[in-house]
Amino acid sequence: MNSIFAGTSILYFLACLALGILYAWLLYRGNKNINRKLQYGLAAIRIVAVTAIAWLIFVPLIKTLNYTLDKPVIIIGQDNSLSIAQVKAAGFDQKLYEKNLKILQDKLSDRYEVKAYHFSDTVKDGLDFKNQGKLTDASAFFRKIRDEYTNRNVGAVILATDGIFNRGGNPLYSINQMNAPIYTIALGDSIPKRDVLISNVNYNNIVYLDDDFTIEVQVQAFQSDHENTTIAVNQNGVKVVQQAIAINGNSFVKNIPIKLHAGKIGVQKYTVQLGVLPNEITTKNNSQTFYVEVIDGRQKVLLAAAAPHPDLGVLKEAISLNKHYEAKLALADDLNATDPSKFDLIILYQLPDAQNMSTSFLQKVMALKRPVWYVLGAQSNVNAFNQIQNQVNLSAANGSFQEVYADVANGFTSFNLSEDDKKKFSTFDPLLMPFGRLMVNASATPVFNQRIGKVSTQQPLLFFTNENGLKSGYLMGEGLWRWKLSEAQNENGSSGLNDLISKTIQYLAVKDDQRKFKVFTSKSAYDENEAVQFNATLYNDSYQPVNEPEVNLQVKNEAGKVFNYTFSKTENAYQLDAGTMDAGNYSYLSNTALGGKRLTASGSFYVNSLMAEYQETTANHQLLNTMAKQSNGKLFMPEDLLKIADEILKNENIKTISYEDRKYDELINIKWLYACILILLSIEWFLRKRNGEL
Repeated sequence: MNSIFAGTSILYFLACLALGILYAWLLYRGNKNINRKLQYGLAAIRIVAVTAIAWLIFVPLIKTLNYTLDKPVIIIGQDNSLSIAQVKAAGFDQKLYEKNLKILQDKLSDRYEVKAYHFSDTVKDGLDFKNQGKLTDASAFFRKIRDEYTNRNVGAVILATDGIFNRGGNPLYSINQMNAPIYTIALGDSIPKRDVLISNVNYNNIVYLDDDFTIEVQVQAFQSDHENTTIAVNQNGVKVVQQAIAINGNSFVKNIPIKLHAGKIGVQKYTVQLGVLPNEITTKNNSQTFYVEVIDGRQKVLLAAAAPHPDLGVLKEAISLNKHYEAKLALADDLNATDPSKFDLIILYQLPDAQNMSTSFLQKVMALKRPVWYVLGAQSNVNAFNQIQNQVNLSAANGSFQEVYADVANGFTSFNLSEDDKKKFSTFDPLLMPFGRLMVNASATPVFNQRIGKVSTQQPLLFFTNENGLKSGYLMGEGLWRWKLSEAQNENGSSGLNDLISKTIQYLAVKDDQRKFKVFTSKSAYDENEAVQFNATLYNDSYQPVNEPEVNLQVKNEAGKVFNYTFSKTENAYQLDAGTMDAGNYSYLSNTALGGKRLTASGSFYVNSLMAEYQETTANHQLLNTMAKQSNGKLFMPEDLLKIADEILKNENIKTISYEDRKYDELINIKWLYACILILLSIEWFLRKRNGEL
């Protein structure tokens, strides 16, 4: 460290010194009481003190120079993924390799700062040769170097891998952001070996009951020309599909579509299996397991009416277009034989009817607490309609009717209607509505308001109500068939009416989750290397979230083994990180207690097996060579890795860097200088007083 004065010239200092000499000369020039030697000493003290005080008046700056030596950092990255252990080159000695890599680390540590990491799907400190990583992400390794060693003197990176990267971006893009040579150690074997494997399976993880769905399996084969194998699909251990594959070529790739049937509700385990060929390098990539959740997504809708009507055909057609809904029509005498409890939504078309044919049927419907869509018309018994529900009251006058047009209500947000459809509905022919004074619950949500001729009103035409979580829909007029004809005149390919009916059905049929205790995973499917996350919410009788009670969780795997957990409390809910789990199907049961009542919640999830490390067995040494050349490094084989130390020593760009740190400080901030001045003046005063001077 060096400190020099800056900001004032030497002339200022000489002027301060001259001032000190002048002051001392004037003070001691005619003094006869002090002997000459002491007089000279006191004068010297006065010169120094006055010079220092005068110098402080100019408030000069002190420039401090600090020199820091930054040794080059050599970073070693060891690939710790499964592919490293899976295929090894002929003559490769694993123990010797591990020993030499540690020797290289120690040898470099004598002159450089050496940091070692191992990486697979994550990056961790130190060297590890267990090779258990499910994926290989070299980009994450370079990203960690970039984040942790920014503005550091990174001399070189030593990367030991097989060049098989199956997670993250291409590492070639990462090395362009590093200003350091990369010395690669080529592990694995770049010579293709005899192997047949499943490289990928494309599938939807959710399908609907009784649907046929297709999976696409990509099969690859190496060094297996003119061989024959088979591909089979097992569902929960039972073979459901099998077909033969003829391999033509030593580098064979084929995408095979396989149609499956979803015949059972729940999570179904499927395993795709390839027949094993003689002398394969590995058979671990001959099979792949995946899980598909089969749900009964179809909701049943009952169209109940006293007599046929063209509107019923319009409604049934629109409902049937959505594969998630199934419509059944029940007329007249069929009503009493129909069990409404088997349906998720009931459409009462002009029921109650004028002939009171549906009385017993309506009693069953009202007792069920199912969502209902009421459609009124010329055959409706308005008085009976007013009695079976309490959201709408229509006082009819002499059984007369009026034509009403549809105006889209402002502020409707329960579902979306396109701007084109909104314009269409306002131009459609009118519906026929019983004439009378309409009184609607204030909480009703209108989709359309009534327009009488050219006069727009605030009386709703199509609207929804929600009473204690039970939804109801109301269409106050008949004549949807007229809207269908009006739409057909426009010769438009898409049907806004069908879309309106479908969205109305969906809105009414969807069930609100009113459970007080809910436990759910962040998603239904995880990979083997992902932590399984659980969330839980608990509500009191006022449906306010609380988290005072303890919440326990039991997770059970396919073999019946149980894992016990306890949730952590968040601000007003619960959270649990269960960590990673082995591939398989899991169920869970959670329990707690609130207000003396025991509450439970259950569910399931599955963990997919990661096969990426088995799906490529040929090392990519060409990529490693490209990475080395682009960064001015060099490729080494494992048996030559100790030569990397000599290569680094020869590289003149890998050297210690000296950083100069300049710091400017004001002289007035140096406190000890004041102490020195005070001591000097005190000594002078004491000696003067001792010798009888004032």
